[in-house]
Amino acid sequence: MLTHPVFNKRLIARSSVLAACALVALFLVQCSGGGDSAVFVIEPLPYHQDALSPTISAETMGFHYDKHYAGYVKKANELTKGMGFAGKAAEAVIQATAGDASKAAVFNNAAQAWNHAYFFKCLKPDGGGVPEGLLAEMIDSAFGGFVDFKSRFITAAKNQFGSGWVWLVLDEGKLAVVTSANADTPLAHGLIPLFTVDVWEHAYYLDYQNRRVDFVTAVLDNLANWDFVAAQLEKTLPPKA
Repeated sequence: MLTHPVFNKRLIARSSVLAACALVALFLVQCSGGGDSAVFVIEPLPYHQDALSPTISAETMGFHYDKHYAGYVKKANELTKGMGFAGKAAEAVIQATAGDASKAAVFNNAAQAWNHAYFFKCLKPDGGGVPEGLLAEMIDSAFGGFVDFKSRFITAAKNQFGSGWVWLVLDEGKLAVVTSANADTPLAHGLIPLFTVDVWEHAYYLDYQNRRVDFVTAVLDNLANWDFVAAQLEKTLPPKA
């Protein structure tokens, strides 16, 4: 469940979220001869598995990408077979199964697959630092400056009990930091995801043991792909006249 005071109110149609997330194109959902199963495709990493070292080691990336992420994609494919999701976008599968206890396994694996693909896009070698342009302006407006945003983000990561995710999201036109437990995702709550850090232990334990705060801080300082985040933000804006 997302820890943000307003998300529970949003179970309305989310066309703007779908439009924004579809443009990210993190998944290709394919129809096979009119078959009944939605096929989640493993997105290639935009960098080599050793490219994020020493912040994230090649060993961690190998386990994270080849085992955990690939496993969620495989399981999501198995579980959605025959459920009538053929040709649906990954976001639609997630939203159709969110909150449905009978489809919890489908949601968990589909959402984890999507979350991981998005997380990998949020990283780049020689990243980090302070964003610029509209993203920087909106961070200043929402948090009082990048230093305050960074503190808020790290504190949220620290306070997230157990496994989950920390997100920078767009919430009715304003930036916010939220956390989600386990496989939960802003896509299920009417929020537009912009940036995330995986705080499941498999994301950092080989490199940082129990030092989650050190991991999240290092990602923000060294790997955050603010160009990608800024591009996602731009896609949410109304077209210019």
